[in-house]
Formats: sequence, structure tokens, C-alpha cells
Amino acid sequence: QVQLVESGGGLVQAGGSLRLSCVASGGILSINTMGWYRQSPGKQREMVAVITSGGSANYADSVKGRFTISSDNARKTVFLTMNSLKPEDTGVYYCHAGAPRPLQEGGPYAYWGQGTRVTISS
Repeated sequence: QVQLVESGGGLVQAGGSLRLSCVASGGILSINTMGWYRQSPGKQREMVAVITSGGSANYADSVKGRFTISSDNARKTVFLTMNSLKPEDTGVYYCHAGAPRPLQEGGPYAYWGQGTRVTISS
């Protein structure tokens, strides 16, 4: 049973910082991407940042220059360092991991964590 466990959410004032962590466990043999998505009140879940096993990262335009994603492949861990936080960054942040699987077997695996809540006060 694959599990992604997030930590690091909380309540901070605008301009502050938080660091989210996510650890994957439970028999996931190979991860090719890990990332963070968020769901803000009244909005659909959106990609915040993703990183490949090779270290290539992509960010949502709204967080570029403020957030940094990093990973420790050996420990199947991904981090999201969030600086200069804004009230619009408020939401539940979900960790995602993608693992390869042939298309004829259903395509890539996608695993999700339970989410960690981030609240930014103005």
C-alpha cells in the first residue's frame, strides 16, 4: 500500500515562510515525478510545482520566484519551500508522486497524499 505523508502546513502571516515535506512509502519502486498541488477555497486543484527524478522543476506562474521544490530521490521525499507567502496561497496542499507503468497496463501510476492545510493571514 503506497502512502504519501505530508507535513509542514500551518498558519503564518503574509510575507512569512513555510516548508512542506512529503515522504513516499509502501513499496513504490520507482518514482519519476513528485510534486505539489493545492486546492484553494472555491477553486479547483491546481499544480504548484513538480520535479522530475532528474531534477527538472516546473512551477505555476503564481509561485515562480517565491517557491522552491526539491527532492531526495533516495528517501523518496519532496520538499516545497515557500517564501513571501500571500493570502492567495491559502489552501490544502497535496503531494503527488508519479511512477512509470506501460500504457498497455493502464499508464503511469499516480499517488496522492491526504493534504496539509496552509493558511496565510493578511
